[in-house]
Formats: sequence, structure tokens, C-alpha cells
Amino acid sequence: MSSSARLSTVVLDAVDAHELAAFYQRLLGYVVRAEEPDWVLIGPPPGTGGMSLALQTEPEYVPPVWPTRKPGDQQMMLHLDIEVDDLEAETARAVAEGARLADYQPQDDVRVLYDPSGHPFCLWVDSGS
Repeated sequence: MSSSARLSTVVLDAVDAHELAAFYQRLLGYVVRAEEPDWVLIGPPPGTGGMSLALQTEPEYVPPVWPTRKPGDQQMMLHLDIEVDDLEAETARAVAEGARLADYQPQDDVRVLYDPSGHPFCLWVDSGS
């Protein structure tokens, strides 16, 4: 049975959608596709592939705790995996753009960072294995 459903966009909440959208625009080279006062849709430039990302203002947003340390912590609901060619260079660039390196790094070929709103995301290199 075929489906006409297609995943098109991931939505992240933030205290300030426009601020978080600006971070991901710099990090991913994305462009604004649509915006409203409390919502921004960004995506790859026209003619290139990739998933869109929407950022939504949520005044009561609470950043997740990763890894979860105790019951009652706001748990991570999802994270973004971003493939890069040069892990060290892209990690440094992400930090320069406003990301924060996580204290806990579970793998040598992946870097876990937090965006300015506290969402964990991973930079990774395809090592061919």
C-alpha cells in the first residue's frame, strides 16, 4: 500500500523563533521560506535538496536535559543529525555561530552540541563503515 504522506519539516520550539532560525541559517546555509511573528520556516536554497526546519516561539519553552540526569528533567524529544565533511572544523564553526559543546561525548566520530535554545544536535562524518 503506497502513501502520499511525506515528512517535509521538523519543528523546534524556542523562546525566540527568529533568533534560533538565524542560528540554523548560519549553520546550514538555509534561507527563510516563510515567516510570521512567532514562526519561521527555513530550508535549503532553491534547487538544492534537504529537509526544512521550522522554528516556533513558545514563551514557556524549557530546554531539554541531555543526557537525562534525574526524574522530572525535561527530556530530549528529538535531535538533529547533521552530516559534515570535517568534524573538527565544523564543530569549531558551530561553536563560533552560537552552539555549545556538550560535556558528554558518547562517540569519537560524532560531536554533540546544543543550539542557542538548548536543543541537542549532532555533527557527524560518514566514515564509510
